[in-house]
Amino acid sequence: MQNKSIAVPVKVGLAAFGMSGRVFHGPLINAHPGFELKSIVERTYRGARDHYPAVRIVRKFEDLLSDDSLELIVVDTPEITHYELSKKALEAGKHVVVEKPFTVYSEEAEELIAIAKSKGLVLSVFQNRRWDGDFITIQKVLSNNLLGRLVSYEAHFDRYKDQIKENTWKEERVTGSEILFNLGAHLIDQAFVLFGKPETVWADIGVQRTDGLVDDYYHLVLGYSGLHVTLKSSYQVREPGPKFILHGTKGSYLKWGMDPQEDQLKTGIAPMSENFGIEDKKYWGKLNTGIGDLHFKGRIETLSGNYLSYYDDIAHAIRDGAELSVKPEQSLEVIRIIRAAIESNEKGIRVEGF
Repeated sequence: MQNKSIAVPVKVGLAAFGMSGRVFHGPLINAHPGFELKSIVERTYRGARDHYPAVRIVRKFEDLLSDDSLELIVVDTPEITHYELSKKALEAGKHVVVEKPFTVYSEEAEELIAIAKSKGLVLSVFQNRRWDGDFITIQKVLSNNLLGRLVSYEAHFDRYKDQIKENTWKEERVTGSEILFNLGAHLIDQAFVLFGKPETVWADIGVQRTDGLVDDYYHLVLGYSGLHVTLKSSYQVREPGPKFILHGTKGSYLKWGMDPQEDQLKTGIAPMSENFGIEDKKYWGKLNTGIGDLHFKGRIETLSGNYLSYYDDIAHAIRDGAELSVKPEQSLEVIRIIRAAIESNEKGIRVEGF
């Protein structure tokens, strides 16, 4: 987080209080001194007032748009609504943080970027996994050349969800509900941060769960010169393997386990708590490498994750005009890669020039 404080807190409205609003956005915004959580849209009772007694509860998204005191709107609604609601918020003169994925079509993302630029508004996508402790550690491993020239990068974001959950849009056959838009957006964004835009995309996408209607599995291969990048997710992984597997000309790094921040937030641990984001040492990654004339093989400590840094970045972008870490143009590229993956799967080809 930056050291410079925010003199006047940014006033925020949440577009929904589902899992994303309850677990991530609400606690992070409420904990950050640079923000004041003023309004939450709660169409049906979700317990928002129990968590935030002083917050105004409204029933419609339009109630946020008509509130002149609100400066930032967090669009944490189903993926298919991201474009429409973000566009309305920007046109109403509000800064916007939109949940990932940015949109479901790249043309929609392009339009939102153009509107934000024309109005001088901050627009960013909540790619919080850039602040996972394991991903921060991988960036350090690579920047310190501990693996030599990287030749293979493999990342997994797996879960075990054997049962088809009823009465949720996430299990309906609608564009944006698929696992590629959900978990895939995180892994693609991380790969883009590390390696930039791939030259080619190949994908195998499908349904693995019995009676499933929505794609719940993907296997992507992103093509880079001299580097093989594989990204995979499935809802049918009861016993997960390594989350990250990196091999280079000098050594390898393997990492198991998930960043602890999501589970900590679910259990009510405040983002400013002393041990927030600190991983149990049993999950520390394994490094096997040569450093000069020395051979090292052992575990290395995972750096602390910090999702609050995302909102610190947003606060300084709004108040000080600071450069965003998660630029909308980067998130547009993520959508382009997702659409290329869908095309690859449908046509059975390796897509390039997207």
